[in-house]
Amino acid sequence: MEKRWVAALLLLVLAGQGHTNHDRDALECDEVKQAIREIEARMRAGYTRAQGERYEARLRKLKHKRRKLCR
Repeated sequence: MEKRWVAALLLLVLAGQGHTNHDRDALECDEVKQAIREIEARMRAGYTRAQGERYEARLRKLKHKRRKLCR
């Protein structure tokens, strides 16, 4: 009987870990999307050539990360 309780507890712990990874990925995905929106808003407000190059480089990295995370 005790082995069943241990097995049940182990299954609950393992099931919870997978759910946590999904939640963390979803949170990170939302953060990446928000960062993209913020940069795009800054770009709409105007920028220098140097700023534009930095914004574009950052956007490329963020959009690449979004493709990996947000499925």
